[in-house]
Amino acid sequence: MLHSGWNPMRASLPGTARSSSQAPPIGRGASLGDSRCKFFSLTETPEDYTLMVDEEGFKELPASEFLQVAEATWLVLNVSSHSGAAVQAAGVTKIARSVIAPLAEHHVSVLMLSTYQTDFILVREQDLSVVIHTLAQEFDIYREVGGEPVPVARDDSSNGFPRAQHAGPNPTVHPIQSPQNRFCVLTLDPETLPAIATTLIDVLFYSHSAPKEAAPGDPGPSSITFFAFSLIEGYISIVMDAETQKKFPSDLLLTSSSGELWRMVRIGGQPLGFDECGIVAQIAGPLAEADISAYYISTFNFDHALVPEDGIGSVIEVLQRRQEGLGP
Repeated sequence: MLHSGWNPMRASLPGTARSSSQAPPIGRGASLGDSRCKFFSLTETPEDYTLMVDEEGFKELPASEFLQVAEATWLVLNVSSHSGAAVQAAGVTKIARSVIAPLAEHHVSVLMLSTYQTDFILVREQDLSVVIHTLAQEFDIYREVGGEPVPVARDDSSNGFPRAQHAGPNPTVHPIQSPQNRFCVLTLDPETLPAIATTLIDVLFYSHSAPKEAAPGDPGPSSITFFAFSLIEGYISIVMDAETQKKFPSDLLLTSSSGELWRMVRIGGQPLGFDECGIVAQIAGPLAEADISAYYISTFNFDHALVPEDGIGSVIEVLQRRQEGLGP
């Protein structure tokens, strides 16, 4: 079952804006819990901060010369089980063949946002007719209207959305790096958010150490600045490195019972942009074939996959082989 929901905007703020007068705003003095925004994601990378917010959240952002906004409006898709009970999300590698690859083949550019709870696929609003036509044979598709799911007719791929007109070249083979950080994927009871708010703001905007340089022969920098926070429909997800986690109260942050740690694969030597198709597919596809779990987070300039720490060597090998296969 495929749900189409919020209309998030994608925006970027310079990563160097760390003084109190330039820190990225979360809202007009209101807490996230009081905001009408139902889809909020903020990711810090060495280059900038990436905001993904729905239309209500975007309206709450004050105008700023530091805010660079992507031109397109994106729609959020979420794959769930056919069960009428609780939604059970599929991992990004599990939907690589059924969703990611078909969209790439039909020249649909996608962004990914994996959270502790689920995986969201973002597509341009103008591309939705192509998305419906591509996925209707595999999924029952619903669009959210007034908070309620409304079936999308399979025999009418437009369903009120403008038809996309596009074509795209084969995907570029982008270089990958693997920083040495070990990452945690965590969640938090929203009611306890005020207890970590000060630490959260400090980590995101003020307390920062420069990434360490790579040792000779390493596939990437020894560490990278990366912190992702999302609050979507009342569910919180946080991705941070293991050292940063030590700054937070251990009894409030929740993770899986295994306490698994993750390593990052960072995709792109130059900013990826928004028009190219198949970037997610060239990473998720090989990982799916190797049955390797992954979280995937797209940002304004680069993409990031998180894979189990004990499998990072295999991941690099798999992706390097894939790069050689896609290369000229």
